[in-house]
Amino acid sequence: MTRNIADIRRDYEGGRLEASQASGNPLGLFEEWLSLALESEGDDGNVMTLATADSQGLPHARVVLLKGIDERGLIFYTNYHSHKGSELANVPHAALVFWWPSLSRQVRFEGSVEQVTSEESDGYFASRPRSSQLGAWVATQSVVIPDRTWLEEREQRFERAYEGQMITRPIHWGGYRLIPRMIEFWQGQPSRLHDRIRFERRDDAWHHFRLAP
Repeated sequence: MTRNIADIRRDYEGGRLEASQASGNPLGLFEEWLSLALESEGDDGNVMTLATADSQGLPHARVVLLKGIDERGLIFYTNYHSHKGSELANVPHAALVFWWPSLSRQVRFEGSVEQVTSEESDGYFASRPRSSQLGAWVATQSVVIPDRTWLEEREQRFERAYEGQMITRPIHWGGYRLIPRMIEFWQGQPSRLHDRIRFERRDDAWHHFRLAP
C-alpha cells in the first residue's frame, strides 16, 4: 500500500437537511433523493448494502440492487437458496444502506423482510434480459463450485435447453420486500457537523428526531 489510509480525508458539503422536507413521509423523501442519485451516480444510484444476521446472530453484508419501491417498502431480488435467503428465512429482519458520494448523502433502513408475491416476481423476471434470466438458472448461488469452466458449461447446457423457448422463473428465485420501521437520512456538512434525521414508525405513524453527527 502506497498511501497511509489514516491520512485520507474528505470535506463534505451539502444543503441543510430538515425533517419538514419529508412532509411526514420519509419514503417520499427517499424517492426524491434516489431520483437525484440516479442522475448524479448513473447506473450505480440504486446500489445498496444489505445486512442480514444468521441463526447464531452473526452479521453478514453484501451489495445488492434496489429494484422497486412501493407504499410498503423496498424491493430486491435474489436466489432464495443463497446465504442471504437462508438467513432471511431464519431471521426475517435486515438493514439497507445507500451511499451516494457525489451528493454526500447516506440513507439507512431497518425493518422486517417478507417475500413478494409470485406474481410480482414473475413480472420482474419477465422484464429481465434473456441472459439474466438464464443466469438465474445457471447460478446455484453461494454453493461451492470447482472452477469457472463448470459455470460456463452449465450456462451452455441451459442455453441449449431453452433455445427458441420463453425462459420461466425458477421457483427458487424471487423478490423480497423490506418493510422499514426506521429510516435515517444523513447529509454531509463541513467540519463533520453532518445533518442526521431519523424516522421511526410507531403506532402506524412516523416519528422523527434529529441526531448529533
